[in-house]
Amino acid sequence: MTGTRVPAREERRATLAPAVRVSGLRKAYGAVVALERLELEVLAGEFFTLLGPSGSGKTTTLRLIAGFEAPDDGAVELDGVDVTRRPPYQRDVNTVFQDYALFPHMTVAQNVAYGLMVRGVGRRDRAARAAQALQMVRLGDLGERKPVQLSGGQRQRVALARALVNRPRVLLLDEPLGALDLKLRQEMQLELQRIQRELSERITFVYVTHDQDEALAMSDRIAVFSRGRIEQVGSPREIYEHPANEFVAGFVGTSNLLEEDGLRVTVRPEKVELLAPDAPVAPGLRREPGVVRDVVYLGSVTRYVVELDRGETLVALRQNTDVAVAAAPDAERGRRVLLAWSPEHANTVAAGDDVEHVEEEG
Repeated sequence: MTGTRVPAREERRATLAPAVRVSGLRKAYGAVVALERLELEVLAGEFFTLLGPSGSGKTTTLRLIAGFEAPDDGAVELDGVDVTRRPPYQRDVNTVFQDYALFPHMTVAQNVAYGLMVRGVGRRDRAARAAQALQMVRLGDLGERKPVQLSGGQRQRVALARALVNRPRVLLLDEPLGALDLKLRQEMQLELQRIQRELSERITFVYVTHDQDEALAMSDRIAVFSRGRIEQVGSPREIYEHPANEFVAGFVGTSNLLEEDGLRVTVRPEKVELLAPDAPVAPGLRREPGVVRDVVYLGSVTRYVVELDRGETLVALRQNTDVAVAAAPDAERGRRVLLAWSPEHANTVAAGDDVEHVEEEG
């Protein structure tokens, strides 16, 4: 998770115009509707993530904010100013893409300073600002290298420095870590969090990803997209603990879906206790007997798929603190168990949206 924001900073943000506001935003490609009347506000200094599966509209939203495409209807505002019809170079934003697009014939420092050169910044000033940006991404001693001499993570940092050197009010990041392996991606997540905290007084981050763990780990707030619409906006904890509907519950992490008293409720697997059939259960807990049908060892945890006697299937997670259990999960298959969970962990959700939307790419 990102660092906790101090109350004074939150109060100051609340008095400012949103860094980004989109209202009534619609975009279609022929018969394909990519966005349908989108409403969204991003506060100044936030790390705000647009999360959703491929085809949900998140990348289209980013491109409309950047000015790479024009909406069919609706408006885009930056710091309270309508920029809907302005070209990208007249918007105080910069974009970092998954494809680093570094110039191979230039040094790292020259790549970072290139945008400043195009804007007519003097050689001395742009060299100083490029050096400062490289220091910020911890590449201060690699300015004379060529991109081919860098690792994937280092090239991503150069692309980030190149965007930051222009000092934009809003930094747009379109799945920038997607090409990195897991370890590098996790390291870069920490770097992005650090940089955003240092610059939150000046720069707002708007981040696009389909990776739920990445969104939960890095964001101040998340907008969950599905088929051109926003299903829910909230903090990582709100999105995960209190999903608004079945789609959010199923897309952000794993969730058990049950019928209780005519309502649809979700329970996260880690909230479900896996007990022996005759184990005592604390008063007030919901309990359901069943049979273990599948067991998946995941390192730190083991996932149990349990078929309830009443016919539904639930998933429970157990921490692998018991060496014997962690070493032989197959022995659990076919065993009768009792599942138990607290009613406060059963979150009522709206039914899934049956309206069919045509999907766009990204």
